[in-house]
Amino acid sequence: MAIARFPSIVLDCPDAGALATFYGAMLDWKVDISPGWAEIRADYGQCICFQEVEAYTPPRWPSQEVPQQMHLDVAVDDLDEAEVEVLALGATRHEHQPGTSFRVFLDPAGHPFCLCTD
Repeated sequence: MAIARFPSIVLDCPDAGALATFYGAMLDWKVDISPGWAEIRADYGQCICFQEVEAYTPPRWPSQEVPQQMHLDVAVDDLDEAEVEVLALGATRHEHQPGTSFRVFLDPAGHPFCLCTD
């Protein structure tokens, strides 16, 4: 018997509603926003949560000056099409691109995430 279950991931950020809206649009998941907290949820139940933090400092990827601590990899069918869409949502393509089967972006709060074809 498991000690715990894995219901969600929580990302610290300066604006929970804005970041939930970004990821909700990218993944086409339902967005639920409340003061200081927001969640996005897939129809099949997976959840990502966002927690507002005062004096938030975004990670500085790939440097470890302010480490990323974690990042999300999301699968896409076409990197070029997905890039256009996440940029329109507010992502920024990072200048450091260490691979060819994935691309690194920063979400609106500065968290690195990757669009992956593998």
